[in-house]
Amino acid sequence: MEVTRFLPLLGRLLIGLPLLMSGLGKLTTYAATTAYISSVGLPLAPLGWAIAVAFEIGGGLLLLLGFRARKVAFGLGRVRFGNGSLLSQEFCRSESDDPFLKNIMIIGGLLQIVHFGAGRFSLDARDPKNVAGATT
Repeated sequence: MEVTRFLPLLGRLLIGLPLLMSGLGKLTTYAATTAYISSVGLPLAPLGWAIAVAFEIGGGLLLLLGFRARKVAFGLGRVRFGNGSLLSQEFCRSESDDPFLKNIMIIGGLLQIVHFGAGRFSLDARDPKNVAGATT
């Protein structure tokens, strides 16, 4: 079906925009974010903050553009899993707002990008030799 050609773009937007917004939000909440990182017992909270901002802003932008989307999605998935494992203080709470489960859902979407690529409306699709620029 021809309408489905926009779904990879829509999927990248739905994952990339929240990541970008989260990274931009962390720029204005340095003290609160580093305090939270420290509160769960992790060292080097300022470095953790900088890494999170770089991955969320950089990764979000690259996903939106569809540039090296498979590699970016794989890297973001690994970081999300690490963050979710280290920063979630309660795994699988009964409430529907469980941050660990939300991270798992995001990782699932990122794995779809890793497997299927960025789609035809992406910078990856410009290079016909680029396997990540799938045209389906």
